[in-house]
Order: sequence, then C-alpha cells, then structure tokens
Amino acid sequence: MFIEKEPAERHAIISWEQKNACVLPEDLKSFYLMTDGFHMTWSVKFDDNPMPLGCMTINSISKLNRLGASPIYTLPNAPTLADLEDTDDEGGDKDQPEKPHLDSRSLIFELDPCGGNGKVCLVYKNTKPVVSPESEIWFLDRALYWHFLTKSFTAYYRLLITHLGLPQWQYAFTSYGISPQAKQWFNMYKPITINTEQLSEEADLFVNKLDPNKVFRSKNKTPVLKKKLPSQPPPSQKGQAGASPKNPTQVGGPSRR
Repeated sequence: MFIEKEPAERHAIISWEQKNACVLPEDLKSFYLMTDGFHMTWSVKFDDNPMPLGCMTINSISKLNRLGASPIYTLPNAPTLADLEDTDDEGGDKDQPEKPHLDSRSLIFELDPCGGNGKVCLVYKNTKPVVSPESEIWFLDRALYWHFLTKSFTAYYRLLITHLGLPQWQYAFTSYGISPQAKQWFNMYKPITINTEQLSEEADLFVNKLDPNKVFRSKNKTPVLKKKLPSQPPPSQKGQAGASPKNPTQVGGPSRR
C-alpha cells in the first residue's frame, strides 16, 4: 500500500531550517519539494491471510524531529538519550567514520522510526562554532550503538528501495547482523542482498556449477545397452537342424573302401 503525499511547502522547509539552525541537504530538500515524506507497505499471503511484512518510511518535514534533546520518559528528572549514551568507545573503528554524539556536539534528526527496531537518522556532526552543511545517514540501534549507513540521503533512499523495507534490514549493516527470523525473509526475497559480503569475497559461491554430463549420465547408459542386445542375434536354430554334415560317417552312413 502506497500513501501518496502532497509536496512540502517551501516556507515549511525554511521554517524547519531556521528552527533547527541548520540547512537541509539539497537532495533531501528536493525530495520534500516532491513529496512531504514517504510511506509504503506490502504484505505476503500466509495461510490465505495477508500478513504485513515490508515497510518503507521517510518522515515528513513536520516529523523530522531532533533526538537527544527531550526526555525519553514522561517522568520528572527523566534521563534523555544523551544521558544514556555509551561513551566507552569514543574513538570508534578506524575503518568507520567518527560516530555521532547525542549531546550538543551533534545535531541528529529522525528520518525513519524503523518500526521500533531502531532509528535511521540524519546527522550533522560538526556543530561548532556553526553547524556544518555536511551530513550523513546513520542507524541507531535499540542498544544506542551507532552504525554508519551512507554519506547522502540519495544513497540511503536507494538502500531502502533495494532492501524492500524488509524487517530489520538496517541491521545488515551492523557487526552482529539481522535476527534469524529476519534472515529467513531475506533468504526468500533478497537472497543476494543478504550475502553481499560473501558475494564480493567469494563470487564462485553463486556460480552455477551444474555438470550436464554427470546429471544425465545414467539416462544415457540405459538406451545404449538396449540397442546393443538386439543388434547381435543368435544363430538360427533352423539352419543348424537342416544342414547336412559334410562327412557321411558322422550319421552312420556306409563308407566305401
């Protein structure tokens, strides 16, 4: 099911930029000028009943809210996401970009709630002295660990469409991967996508190694044997019975001396 939305008003985008003191990336701004958000779901038939499976969502400009600023519980002195952030791994992985922070060092906005399995975020990491226009797309899992996705919104949108919005598809870009249940759906609908790393390292795993000679060898042997048997008929019994021996002594005939 696809929910068609009207384009966002230009003044709504300008108001959002002024409110949050940052500039939207050009590709995301162009996206909002075409459609104010995106929401598409699809289902599969299970026991003759439709079961919702895939979900692709991009929040509208009005729901592009900042993370880390407000309390996560409606209680007095409730902690914020910044209070719960893990600061043990400040350096991060050398192969990965510097991780965002949920405090004032980064500006983070929620693009996709991921059905409660995490959050896909638009991240501005350089905020001092002013917010840099450079942004990236990151995934914040339920344990509040960051995982890099793409450098631009356009690249993320392609990933979203490529993975069909399958459940927990963002976890394919984490070190611990997707759950066993989600892997079953991936193997059914995106078997190559779930094995992207293996495909790049061991391309021969996906090559069809079927040998027709071995598969059809037994089928070729049987007709060959049946054709050889009648091609060599035994000597005729009539010929042996009607033939007279050359030596008359063999049948007891008189011999002349």
